[in-house]
Amino acid sequence: MPTEFAGVGAFSGRHVLAELDGVAPERLDDEQFLRTTLAGALTSAGASVREVVAHRFEPQGVTVLALLAESHASVHTYPEIGALFVDVFTCGDRADPEQAVRLLAAALGTDSVSMTTVQRGREAATAGK
Repeated sequence: MPTEFAGVGAFSGRHVLAELDGVAPERLDDEQFLRTTLAGALTSAGASVREVVAHRFEPQGVTVLALLAESHASVHTYPEIGALFVDVFTCGDRADPEQAVRLLAAALGTDSVSMTTVQRGREAATAGK
């Protein structure tokens, strides 16, 4: 198999679950800013963003979903407390979901990040066995 296809289709990935605090409420209620910021963080971390959708809730809060070639990412904001949940799952090893969360946190102006990474699927060495 050519090296550019190594790992393609491997049933493995990393799923990052994070909570960010200390973010300015107006940033967490700005749907367009969040769409652009999430897509930028994901792209900079090596992910291939295919589509981004979002919904702003009344009286506040935004959910943003990004469909990735590698899987998905989501953000759910709580402007009233300056916090948000982040979920980034990437298959393979081309994208770095932890880096995506760190870049998102930096763009949101916070270093208050609680992050857990779950290895999912099978290790690449055993995939297909």
